[in-house]
Amino acid sequence: MLVNGKEMNFKDGITIEELLNELKIEAYKVVAEVDLNIVDKEEYAVTKLTSNSKVELIRFVGGG
Repeated sequence: MLVNGKEMNFKDGITIEELLNELKIEAYKVVAEVDLNIVDKEEYAVTKLTSNSKVELIRFVGGG
């Protein structure tokens, strides 16, 4: 699967929540887009990914 433009190997059926855990990213700090669709945080635990999924993880950055 592609994660932020990089080819990565994870098992088919991994959820967004599991992916974030593998990448050591806290869910509240990112927005997940899968195949050009933004996924609600409440759906991270049940949204399954495949080897063909294109995932973008957008991190929040503070500043002023």
